[in-house]
Amino acid sequence: MSSPESGGDGRRTDGPQGGPRADERHDAEEKRTERQMWWYLAYFLFGIHLVALVMIFAVRHGH
Repeated sequence: MSSPESGGDGRRTDGPQGGPRADERHDAEEKRTERQMWWYLAYFLFGIHLVALVMIFAVRHGH
């Protein structure tokens, strides 16, 4: 079954030269941005825990 946006042969006809539409590009960019945000959060939390462990070590082994 072909969608009204396709030409009937499965190719999209609504984008320039059959490329992705603006909303599809936006969705892909949003997905990539959200993935980057999760990586930044993961690195931040890892760094906080690393600093906390170093501080705990310093307090327990200080004179």
